[in-house]
Amino acid sequence: MTASTPDTAHDSESESALTVVLAFGANILIALAKTVAAVVTGSASMVAEAAHSWADSGNEILLLIANSRAKRAPDRIHPLGYGREAYVWSMFAALGLFALGAGVSVTHGIQELVHAEPATNFAVAYVVLGVSFVLESISFQQAYRQLRAEAIAIDRDVLAHALRTSDPTTRAVFAEDAAALIGLGIAFLGVLLHQITGSAIPDAVGSILVGILLGVIALILIDRNRRFLLGEEASPALRQAGIEALVALPEVDRVTFLRMEYLGPRQAYLVASVDLVGDYSESRVARTLRDLEARLERSSRVVRAILTLSTEDEPTITV
Repeated sequence: MTASTPDTAHDSESESALTVVLAFGANILIALAKTVAAVVTGSASMVAEAAHSWADSGNEILLLIANSRAKRAPDRIHPLGYGREAYVWSMFAALGLFALGAGVSVTHGIQELVHAEPATNFAVAYVVLGVSFVLESISFQQAYRQLRAEAIAIDRDVLAHALRTSDPTTRAVFAEDAAALIGLGIAFLGVLLHQITGSAIPDAVGSILVGILLGVIALILIDRNRRFLLGEEASPALRQAGIEALVALPEVDRVTFLRMEYLGPRQAYLVASVDLVGDYSESRVARTLRDLEARLERSSRVVRAILTLSTEDEPTITV
């Protein structure tokens, strides 16, 4: 299969780890700054943003665990490897974003609406929001650059690739950083209107909007991880690459069945029925199928391949 090579797969894994580490470092600094600003100013929007950044920081730790555990080699107990652990830990991260980030932001915003308190030291909030925007932009640019390179390689739109990619950690960082930049804009407007009008209502509404934004992002991430954990069919592009790889084998006459699903980031499980060229004995057919499986598994994307024989009346799959 030409979808990727071992070197490009390794580069993608290293790039994903770098993306998460960079996001973690940025979010820790941002969370500390926002917490200080929230205490000094009393702004509801800054409290929401602080909760958002602490949630993101915790999520990055879970995403690093996901990257590490998913790379473990197959063993006797888990012959297909541990790739799906990436989706388990990424699911935990999304649930944390929903509970801590969205929950705290919405709750505090509602409390501020009921018991409004004036904010002070607006200059501190503006400085922290500006610095946060710069750091978040750096982290977002790294995630966007990685996704864009992968999307171009498979002729896919960046946003579509962010939703469809089998790498949950890069998707999470991209989504969280995009939400963070939008959230900073909302927080800025909330603080500015609070300062102009003297009313805490715009600030409180800003906190609630940030919480709703985080909740929507979290639900999208939860759904994507759920789909991969349930064994979602591989993308049409990868399926087509699988058919082309099978047809390109000189021993294969035609393909009548193909099932490919993701076992983890950039890891696919391939099951196919093929009709072989010639009329071989049973033992030679078995040896030929095992040899073809081994050749397919040399691809960095195929963890395990299983081939069976087709019957004459089964229709041929075309690319």
